Amino acid sequence: MQKVRLTIKGLSYSERQTGAYALLLAEENGQRKLPIVIGGFEAQSIAIALEKAVTPPRPLTHDLFKNILEAFQTTITEVIIHKIKDGVFFASILLEQDGVVEMVDARPSDAVALAVRFKCPIFTTEEVLEKAGMILDEEKGGKPIVAEEEEDEAQEVQKHETINNPLEAATLNELNDMMQSAVANEDYELAARIRDEIDKRKKN
Repeated sequence: MQKVRLTIKGLSYSERQTGAYALLLAEENGQRKLPIVIGGFEAQSIAIALEKAVTPPRPLTHDLFKNILEAFQTTITEVIIHKIKDGVFFASILLEQDGVVEMVDARPSDAVALAVRFKCPIFTTEEVLEKAGMILDEEKGGKPIVAEEEEDEAQEVQKHETINNPLEAATLNELNDMMQSAVANEDYELAARIRDEIDKRKKN
């Protein structure tokens, strides 16, 4: 099995599908992207973990799981999205304790949420990328070239860029204050959307 390392490219909120997000993973040394539709809770958990300046007042579920593992001197060494079947992605988490490695089945969203917290690598396989990956055609302005069955997912990832965002009127300082307030109030859906806007500002 040939593994390909991935990085987290971004999270996009779906205005059309309530509570749904698209997690976009990018091939580390290539152009292919892997879009995975995930639930709102998992997306918020990933977003909060990526936002280093924000600390939730109470541990989220994935924070709790990390604390439990560390209490028993167990760490996560890597996660791998190893299969896609009937549009469903499958992942595994590699755990290590005292030199003993165990592999545990997981949803990709949970696996990535834990990978961010343990600062461990995220992998997929060539087979998964061939089936579900998007390739950006740089010569044609970055338009994604995807298989027909993946077109809807790709459009959902792109749709976020064209939506009128109500947070656009706020300054960056105001957005950071709003982020802190949202986390303090445990409104993680709002916090995730604010983070999307902050990330968009930083890229421009």
